[in-house]
Amino acid sequence: MTNVRLVAAQGASALMVLMGVSPEALAADPVQPFIAQDQRTVETPSPWQIRIRALGVKTNDSGYVGGIAGSNLSYSDTVTPEFDISYFFTETIAAELILATTSAKVDGTGAIGPLGNVGKVWVLPPTLTLQYHVSRFGAFRPYVGAGLNYTVFYNQSVGSADALHVKNTFGAALQVGFDYMLDRHWGVNFDVKKLFLQPDFTVKVAGTDLRGKAKLDPWLIGAGLAYRF
Repeated sequence: MTNVRLVAAQGASALMVLMGVSPEALAADPVQPFIAQDQRTVETPSPWQIRIRALGVKTNDSGYVGGIAGSNLSYSDTVTPEFDISYFFTETIAAELILATTSAKVDGTGAIGPLGNVGKVWVLPPTLTLQYHVSRFGAFRPYVGAGLNYTVFYNQSVGSADALHVKNTFGAALQVGFDYMLDRHWGVNFDVKKLFLQPDFTVKVAGTDLRGKAKLDPWLIGAGLAYRF
């Protein structure tokens, strides 16, 4: 009987060797390697994030032409695509650069209402903000920000005026918004910015050179998709 048991044990050991399994492996917890492997797949989020938004630009209809009492200006509101890039220094501190361009018609109102459409300009307002993100609400991640804007006015054309030139200018920016992350990479975004933007301009009407200030101070209201690398 002892010989039979010895032969059976030797046979079992030989079978395990042929299968590539050592007796020590059978004694180990088979779940442990998978847990370790799963732990190794945990990744640190990338610091880079991009967003694509539909952006509504709502301007403040105000301004004046120097030397003409009661003069005022109004500007057309627009909707345009917008792209931004964010870099997260930490999970709560990030910097965001927005890139968008749109056009605006400039109309005379008040004392210069008879001028009608004075002209049209294209606006490129790259804006850099430093943001604070609240991370304790899980997928819902609200943020606030503040920064600087530099607006470039280009492709300026005239309507009733003989000439129009709006000067490039700096302005401050305030921001509030949120991302709602659908998974580790994708999310939806809603964002509101206020730009304090009041460029000087020169205009020639009936051969007379005039100067003024366009008090644009636009609201930028955007909604779209976010992607975290």
